[in-house]
Amino acid sequence: MIQQAVEELTPLVGTRPACRALGVAPATVYRRRRPVQQGPEPRPRPRPGRSLSVPEQEAVLDVLRSERFVDSSPAQVWATLLDEGRYLCSERTMYRLLAQHQEVRERRDQLTHPAYTRPELLAERPNQVWSWDITKLLGPQKWTYHYLYVILDVFSRYVVGWTVQPGESAVVAEQLIAQSIAQQQITRGQLTLHADRGSSMRSKPVAFLLADLGVTKTHSRPYTSTDNPYSEAQFKTMKYRPGFPERFGSIEVARTFCRPFFDWYNHTHRHSGIGLMTPAAVHHGRAGALHDERARILATAFAANPERFVRGVPVPPALPTAAWINRPSTQEVAR
Repeated sequence: MIQQAVEELTPLVGTRPACRALGVAPATVYRRRRPVQQGPEPRPRPRPGRSLSVPEQEAVLDVLRSERFVDSSPAQVWATLLDEGRYLCSERTMYRLLAQHQEVRERRDQLTHPAYTRPELLAERPNQVWSWDITKLLGPQKWTYHYLYVILDVFSRYVVGWTVQPGESAVVAEQLIAQSIAQQQITRGQLTLHADRGSSMRSKPVAFLLADLGVTKTHSRPYTSTDNPYSEAQFKTMKYRPGFPERFGSIEVARTFCRPFFDWYNHTHRHSGIGLMTPAAVHHGRAGALHDERARILATAFAANPERFVRGVPVPPALPTAAWINRPSTQEVAR
């Protein structure tokens, strides 16, 4: 339609002025005016004299499709037949024949891994979802380590249990979990315990303990550290502390370092994910009163010097209402 309007204006003002008036690219108009040139039909490619005949091609395909070689790559078939004193064609010809019949695929018989479900956990109060993990602390010499076990409450970020041991052990994990559950007075059906897929996390002693205590267990997907973000963040906070040593001379030194660190982490460290409260304040129900006191102090400061607060009465950071591990997207919730 625009092309027709351009052609009507061209005798009066010319092609380029007409294109400027109608907002059309001149190249488009010139291209559409040019008739399509039909080239000569391409000549069929002559069949090479050295190519396999149709019966030979069928013989190669029969071998590739046979029960013996149906799960083998052409390279494996070619080499096996050659060792048996047979040569049908080159490896490349085998691929070419398979491609002509849309049979180029992964022919090898391979193990299929199960589809792991992404964990989606919601904590709306303390002692509802715990996360635990084990990290290595460098020992006095190369290739020596101490193992730090930490159990963390996802909602409050409160460390409910920890220990440093000379190795990774399912028995140690079982004892630490049992002690933490007893100290926090967890009842049956109350708690979900989340961990990665380490040997201690998936061990039978831990599984039997959690089943006896009525605790639901979940695991991260393989090689997916973001499925256990709270434990990973806690380990990073510890290892990036200014006083964190490069190596620990002994297991007693490691335990001596961890005792004041976890006391600081639980009772002094203001966590940005929980409204700049300490984990202990959120875990033990004192955050609400502290939040109200912060609001009162800010309101007093505003009343004394309102000109200093250009955005009105300041409010303290909001308290947490929920903590997710892999929160579902809006589209997933809609479905």
